[in-house]
Amino acid sequence: MGWQTWNSGPFTIERKPGNSAGTVILRFCGPFTVRDAYTSLPPGELNRLLGLEPAPGAEPAKLNILDLTTCPFMDSSGLGIIATHYIRCQKQGLKMIIVGLSPKVREVFKITKMDTVIPIAATVEEAESK
Repeated sequence: MGWQTWNSGPFTIERKPGNSAGTVILRFCGPFTVRDAYTSLPPGELNRLLGLEPAPGAEPAKLNILDLTTCPFMDSSGLGIIATHYIRCQKQGLKMIIVGLSPKVREVFKITKMDTVIPIAATVEEAESK
């Protein structure tokens, strides 16, 4: 039996408006583990990016799309951050949808049964049309 090594990589989150008013897209890029997230992002940046307050002059958010298309791997701590974000969205009456799960990330959602809690769509376009 061989050992598997996880090669860490840079992690970023890009925040941008969607095509519909009130839609915020968060694009996760790179492996989403505590080590990768907190090594790549300055302190407080992860919370700022996941913040639900609208930008000055922007319409309040109604839909939060987490695009994981370029997130090849996620550990339980990454999933925990997403679950906490989902709860915050629910408390504020926002809809949240996850899109673009790689096979490895989909397995994490399936094993933890989070795929039955958090809505999942194949693409950003599909999520925006829901």
